[in-house]
Amino acid sequence: MATVAIDMNTSAFDLWVYLSQNLSGTLDTHGVCGGISQHISDFTNCKSMTALNEINGNSYFDAWLSAPNQKTSQHRWTSEDDLEVIHNLLEDYDIKIIQKHEIEPNNAIYDMVEETLLVVPLQWPKHGNMIIPQGILVVADAHETLLADLDMVSDLATMLTTLIERAVLSFQRDRQAIEFAITSDISQRLNSSLQLQDIFAQISDNIKRMLDVESLSLGLINQNNGRIEFIPQLMGTIFLEIPRIELEPGTGIAGWVADHRQPAIINDVYNDPRFSKNSDKTSGFHTRSMICVPLLQEGKVIGVMQAINKRNGDFGNHDKALLEAISGPLSAAIVNANLHENVVSEKRRIEAMFQSMSEGLLTIGPDHSITQANDSLMTLLTLRNDQVIGNNVTEVMRLKDQDILLFMAEVSTYRPTDKLADYPQLLCDVQVGNVYKPVMISGAPVREDDGALNEIVLVISDLTDIREVERMRDNFFHTIIHELRTPLATILLYARMLLKGNLNDEEKTHRFLKNIETESDRLQAMVRQMLQHAKLESSEFKRSELPVNLNGVFDEIMPAMRDRAREKGVTVVDEIQEDLPEILGDRETIYMIIKNLIDNAVKYTLEGKIQVNAKAKRTKVHIEIADDGIGIPEQAMPQLFGRFFRAKTAVEKGIAGTGLGLNMVKEGVEKHGGKIQAKSVEGKGTTFFVEFPIPSD
Repeated sequence: MATVAIDMNTSAFDLWVYLSQNLSGTLDTHGVCGGISQHISDFTNCKSMTALNEINGNSYFDAWLSAPNQKTSQHRWTSEDDLEVIHNLLEDYDIKIIQKHEIEPNNAIYDMVEETLLVVPLQWPKHGNMIIPQGILVVADAHETLLADLDMVSDLATMLTTLIERAVLSFQRDRQAIEFAITSDISQRLNSSLQLQDIFAQISDNIKRMLDVESLSLGLINQNNGRIEFIPQLMGTIFLEIPRIELEPGTGIAGWVADHRQPAIINDVYNDPRFSKNSDKTSGFHTRSMICVPLLQEGKVIGVMQAINKRNGDFGNHDKALLEAISGPLSAAIVNANLHENVVSEKRRIEAMFQSMSEGLLTIGPDHSITQANDSLMTLLTLRNDQVIGNNVTEVMRLKDQDILLFMAEVSTYRPTDKLADYPQLLCDVQVGNVYKPVMISGAPVREDDGALNEIVLVISDLTDIREVERMRDNFFHTIIHELRTPLATILLYARMLLKGNLNDEEKTHRFLKNIETESDRLQAMVRQMLQHAKLESSEFKRSELPVNLNGVFDEIMPAMRDRAREKGVTVVDEIQEDLPEILGDRETIYMIIKNLIDNAVKYTLEGKIQVNAKAKRTKVHIEIADDGIGIPEQAMPQLFGRFFRAKTAVEKGIAGTGLGLNMVKEGVEKHGGKIQAKSVEGKGTTFFVEFPIPSD
């Protein structure tokens, strides 16, 4: 800066020329205001100050104070006393000369004055949306030449306001360019992600930097209960460690904004009756000021966004306009993210259902190619994924004596008029390797909104097990008929012989009656077994909670079993703990379980021995029944406890049975909370292991 020769006769015009020459190239607000104070102080050899009000409000003045040959100092005046002094000086916005005694003491302006103070207001009208702050220039103890020409001082003020206005407009233009760039970047980021957490992470820092705030919060309205639920991840690390903040409908500033569908600016929240202090109490965070805007989508409020604690000054309409500009694309992004999340969630749910189905399922496009298939279908057809997906359905689903395309044609034209109507079904056999499996195929068309066929869904149910059960059921009925026919024929024969009355042999008559009784007992036992099986399978079966003395059960069963075994030349050895603990259950069922297992051991053991063990260990009673019988083929072990199942070895040896006994045993054990297992070697014998829980005290 050039040295200035001070002339006490220098006029206001000379000062005007000097300032114009030195400040015409400065476009920075700080440079203009500081330069005005410094140049006036150096030119007039007086103390001077330029002060400029906050652009968006009246909460502070930035002041630049200069003294001759000293560096300019900048201050921000926020106290009520300092602000009151400046506002008093600007009260009538006239250029004036005032005496020191007219100024309130104990402030910076009072301390810089010796006698008089030249007060030059700097003000200008609003330019569209541009808000130019009000300002003031004061010169302490100016010489008479300057004070004598107040008209020229007024021209000087006009020139200074023009310089400041140009700097402020330049600042606002640059700021708007930055804000536009940030807003554009935010909009692009909002459109680049469909994940809510990513959206929040990408926009939070930019918005906080643009608005110069400490925190940003986003609350979404729960559509089920109307509460506003704030997102902890967006509010800051402090909020991650406390329970999620929720507001009841209409509660707090956020609730008011959501209900009234309009933004709110609050620069002192604790003096606003709408403010809810609970979140501050919970988190320890201190809220001072806030802008809250509603998030609207298609006329519906989906949440609110809050900018909290302006770092410098108060929130103004410009901040509100920026936040509202962001709220629109943010609302759309949130709705899109929620829709995407719902679609993804529904897709995952359908995929989980698709893959978890025990039935085979596939979808077929209009060109007959398979577009999707679940694991159950691969297992059913014993094919790999690449052998199914993308291939023609006729190459994958080879039916015996049926045409899959004809069935699909029936499905494609199906339009149920009754919601209860069944979709088309086809009973057939599908080729799996070199054999055919019985299946039932159900089909349903999937159509576009205009009714055009999009794809066909086929559900394939494997009927192999059902067919096997039907076969076993038929065998069971044949066995039952055979088992019933023999005793009935015997009973009928002896009854007719007795009715003829030509038997004089009393011993023979007694033997006939004894045979009738034996065969009747056999019939009764078969009926009782079937009734007991029906009872066990019934959903109405309820296990008794009465104590059962296992030693008493064994005492009833073992004598008769030993006698039967002895008649066959088979030895029965038992090691039964004398003081077995009682278990809770149905005594009749427990009796049936133990008797059936020992009875089977006797029935299927042609020679050798049978070992019966029972002991208590920790929380269970363990029962083990081993025999040296005919054993069970390894391939038959998985079906051992199935209904109507009879091992081929037993059938071939002509050993009678219904195929219900072991199924009843398993049902009975499991209904008492127990477990049953078996191991067997064909030709060497079988061992059954049974566990019953011991009730806790």
